[in-house]
Amino acid sequence: MSRNHDPSLAYQDLQPDDILDSVERFGLHCDGRLLALNSYENRVYQVGIEDGTPVVAKFYRPGRWTDAAILEEHGFAYELAARDIPVVAPLRHDGHSLLQHGEFRFALTPRVAGRVPQLDDLRLLRQVGRLVARLHLVGSGAAFSHRPHLSPALFGHASRDDLLAGGFLPDYMEPAYASVCQDLLATIEDRWEAVQARQLRLHGDFHPGNVLALDEQVHIVDLDDACTGPAIQDLWMFLSGERAEQEPQLAELLAGYEEFRPFDPAELALIEVLRALRIMHYAAWIARRWTDPAFRVAFPWFGTPRYWEDHVQALREQLALLQEPPLDWRPADR
Repeated sequence: MSRNHDPSLAYQDLQPDDILDSVERFGLHCDGRLLALNSYENRVYQVGIEDGTPVVAKFYRPGRWTDAAILEEHGFAYELAARDIPVVAPLRHDGHSLLQHGEFRFALTPRVAGRVPQLDDLRLLRQVGRLVARLHLVGSGAAFSHRPHLSPALFGHASRDDLLAGGFLPDYMEPAYASVCQDLLATIEDRWEAVQARQLRLHGDFHPGNVLALDEQVHIVDLDDACTGPAIQDLWMFLSGERAEQEPQLAELLAGYEEFRPFDPAELALIEVLRALRIMHYAAWIARRWTDPAFRVAFPWFGTPRYWEDHVQALREQLALLQEPPLDWRPADR
């Protein structure tokens, strides 16, 4: 167990013994096998269990979520599971899902096998649409109290402000970045207000990497970014390619979705809004984590002049896309 009294430093220096000690503290007998899984925001490991199926241990980054926010995420997962929605929900120990050992807060989940779905599989896209609609039926039944609202203020303005205040951009790029952000955010806010999308509890970061497909079964994983926002947020990241490719994909997604829940076509105008906010937020996310050595190793290109030139160009392209009409979709029975 790390003896560093600063939780952030202890987290950065998380050792195999820390992981095994934490898991065994709650009644599981580890066999010594550890596999680091692909996660930067948290530390996530597959842990081998003696005479049993491995579990996944997620160690939460200090300072990101309050206990109440994490427990709200877990509660949402249990609600979904209770409705037979295939979500990977945390295991409980003595009635508790958020566990603590020393400096470390963590949760354990079953290991679920599967593959990332292929976006060119239209049949699977329809299945994903059904799954998202069922998730949203549960999500619309209550509200989060401790988790964020997806908004231009949080994902756009705050991202821009943190990057400019932190001095991450080269001096010669700051005016161009500030200018494109000003124009982009004004357009985003106008679109956001015009659509007036219904807000509900979401997965929040639903993309193919957070879905595991095995035969005919699809599992939802990683509710770490669960938030309140518009339904389209949990759908648009399954679209890929050019407009002509995206529209058939969208048709399959929404055909499946509308088997369980109606979809408001006005929300299609938010797809490029949400993509722009994601681009802005992603850059700020790396910047906010830059003191973590793992981020400097994983993102060595961040902060280079070429990175910021490409980033500004991506924002300009988003501004242009926002001038185009939304993707075309017409419900079959309307």
